[in-house]
Amino acid sequence: MSAQPTQTEQPATNYSFDESEFWRTISAWRDVDADTFGDFRWQQQNSVTSVPAIQEVLQDLATPSLIADIEAGLLKTPMNVRLTPYVFSLINWEDAAADPVRRQFLPLGSEFMPDHPHAMDDPIAEEGHKATPFLTHRYPDKALFLPITLCPVYCSFCTRSRVVGGSTAVKSKSTYGAKSSEWDATFEYIRNSPQLEDIVISGGDSLLLRPGQIRQIGITLLNIPTVRRIRFATKGVAIMPMKFTSDTEWMDALTEVCELGQARMKEVALHTHFNTELEITAWTASAMKSLSATGVRVRNQSVLIHGVNDSFDHMRRTTKKLSSLLIQPYYLYLHDMVPSCEHLRTTVRVAENLSQRIQGSTAGFNTPRVVCDAPGGGGKREISSYTLYDQEIGVSAWTSPTAKPGEIFYYYDPIHQLSNEGRTLWTNEPEINRRLAKFKAEATAKAEATRF
Repeated sequence: MSAQPTQTEQPATNYSFDESEFWRTISAWRDVDADTFGDFRWQQQNSVTSVPAIQEVLQDLATPSLIADIEAGLLKTPMNVRLTPYVFSLINWEDAAADPVRRQFLPLGSEFMPDHPHAMDDPIAEEGHKATPFLTHRYPDKALFLPITLCPVYCSFCTRSRVVGGSTAVKSKSTYGAKSSEWDATFEYIRNSPQLEDIVISGGDSLLLRPGQIRQIGITLLNIPTVRRIRFATKGVAIMPMKFTSDTEWMDALTEVCELGQARMKEVALHTHFNTELEITAWTASAMKSLSATGVRVRNQSVLIHGVNDSFDHMRRTTKKLSSLLIQPYYLYLHDMVPSCEHLRTTVRVAENLSQRIQGSTAGFNTPRVVCDAPGGGGKREISSYTLYDQEIGVSAWTSPTAKPGEIFYYYDPIHQLSNEGRTLWTNEPEINRRLAKFKAEATAKAEATRF
């Protein structure tokens, strides 16, 4: 009989990645060969953007009940539908309702729950910290450059659902594409703000910037003496890895920016976004091989999503598989309090417990920091660093002594995940208001007592 494993032993992680032609299980793509599937242009041109397109691609798998549920979901979400064939094929369409990949990108009406009374369109207060039309300056030495509001895919849980991806049945938006001629004021603000050392280029998705725009942004920023680091934020590695193996012009532009960064002793990074190991395939490995050759540093930021990655075993496997491909797990965010996402959010306690278990499961530099981006502009706070937390009513208080001294920010857990007593309190408006007032008074007193 073999020896029993000790408590500290864990099963080995499987670092093999799906090399099959999994897209051939989709009726419309049964005859698509690997070369065609691996062309970023084909991926863009065949993206699924409507219910009729879903039906056309799925054919027999598009059951009437599934289509009706999707149609109901699209009447409730602020995000449009757009999935690359790569992502669409990763969904288990035999059991779409339970599939973690589908849950992120394609809403079902049957999943939705009423918004929390304290949900907000702009939970991390980006609009209120705009320094130029395209630049948000919330942190002392870091700014967020948003040159585009379009993405190759649209996530149901998007924190910028107020502006990204075009209008829907419930949300009118003024989206914009990348226009190089409109960025002069942004570059000038950065030049005149010597405290800014770190610039994030996001959106939308920087993957949709043209090669010339990648060069323009990268070279302009790296040539500003006080800028030390730039990061291109893109979900592309997770949702269209073919971009990095088949778009040579785009990769040449990124390589040129990376080489300039090396010459200037400045960091050029790419921040991507995997939420589950189901998104990691052999295509991911090929993309990372191409990216590694450029010298770019690749980090991952995940969102904690109920029914997708809110278990230790799943997150551990995802973290280790990412790090095996030189993708550094960086942040795991508590889900922002955006509308139409109650069914996707978790509680602070779930996130805190997950953080405690992840720590020590692998090397520290490959351990994601679990954080709450404190609503109202408090910034990223370690998940256990709240000033006060009332689990019964699901409210936590956060301070940011350096970035926002003297302010308190509040995060609210999804009501349906509270105890019976907590859910009952939220149905009694006078009582919940009294309880919240008491909590905020206690949080204020505690913050004052611990101020340093």
